[in-house]
Amino acid sequence: MTQDELKTLVGQAALQYVKPGTIVGVGTGSTVNKFIDALASMKDQIAGAVSSSVASTERLQALGIKVFDATEVDELAVYIDGADEIDHAGNMVKGGGAALTREKIVAAQSRQFVCIADESKLVQTLGGFALPVEVIPMAARRIARQFAAMGGAATLRLKDGAPLVTDNGQQILDVTGLKITDPLAFETLVSQWPGVVTVGVFAFQKASVCLLGAPGGVKTLVF
Repeated sequence: MTQDELKTLVGQAALQYVKPGTIVGVGTGSTVNKFIDALASMKDQIAGAVSSSVASTERLQALGIKVFDATEVDELAVYIDGADEIDHAGNMVKGGGAALTREKIVAAQSRQFVCIADESKLVQTLGGFALPVEVIPMAARRIARQFAAMGGAATLRLKDGAPLVTDNGQQILDVTGLKITDPLAFETLVSQWPGVVTVGVFAFQKASVCLLGAPGGVKTLVF
């Protein structure tokens, strides 16, 4: 199976975690787009969705799914999103699609995080994928130096030759060269650095379930 077919497979499998009558938390990215397309098949059975990005909101609305603002909803039963990496405890690296801050907000609002990914995203130790960190621009150079002191190399993410601007009006540093052996401690530390909006380690908001697309079908990991 191609990677695209694996994404379709897990996107459809995630529907089993969507309860009729509820508002669903929806993430961002190519795998989530497959879930959104699948969700359209039961749009009349749900109340709507809370989205983690402008791109996902537009896709949901185009398919006729009502999108609520996060401030209109107290709690979500489930949040469904992808990951750039996930370890065997459910900790993740996220933010390849630049939506990590809103993803973490919606994840924190949800009772259950269901991660959907292909099996190439399952790793022993986080850090092989460049770690996204959303930062306030005036702090970017200092934060890059702090990562350098940890052995990491931080690069400002560009789009069309200029610094990428997130949905929140901020910038993203992508950090390579790290081995994140204690995700919870790492997230705690970096989150305290002045100017860091969100670090792309999801340990406090880790997955409770991961649906992994594999050639033999969908593997379910429960954490």
